[in-house]
Amino acid sequence: MGKTVRDHLVDTLEDLGQDQFKKFKTKLNTFPVKEGYGNIPRGRLEKADVLDVCDRLISFYREEYALEVTVELLADINERELADRLRKAAGTGSSAKGQQPGPSNSATGKEEEHFVDRYRVQLIQRTAPVEPILDLLHGTVLDDEQYQTVRSGSTNQEKMRKLYQLMPSWNKKCKDRFYEALKAKNRFLIEDLEGN
Repeated sequence: MGKTVRDHLVDTLEDLGQDQFKKFKTKLNTFPVKEGYGNIPRGRLEKADVLDVCDRLISFYREEYALEVTVELLADINERELADRLRKAAGTGSSAKGQQPGPSNSATGKEEEHFVDRYRVQLIQRTAPVEPILDLLHGTVLDDEQYQTVRSGSTNQEKMRKLYQLMPSWNKKCKDRFYEALKAKNRFLIEDLEGN
């Protein structure tokens, strides 16, 4: 069986020295990510080992974009040889820019990607208003602090990004509730996306 994206990331990051790995984690927290994505919070990276960082890369950015971010960060910390090796090992081209967020086409061995993951960018851009959705999630998916944090966003897009930043800790049931809330409050948007 071939190596997974996670395997390639682990192999590559394990080749970094301790100082370079620390630099990588520091830059990862401030890396200018594509629209629709958020940076991994510093608190989730400070004490993270290689396996933790790889898990966070994939959960925050999906497989293809996690590879792209890792390659760019390795180049930023002058580890170009490792960046090239990762790019070749994972079979990505010299630039993966312009790709839509989502899983790679390689077999992941997981069930089909959830609707709210598949349409992340579109949902962030087009969901309005966000508050009625938050109200439906409050108490079941979101606790008081999370509810207030998401509501503090100044635009609908910012609120949705804050909501998506919480998603790595959600299970399928939470995502299903989010989908149902979206469908109840933004039926036409969901129908449009499902028609694609």
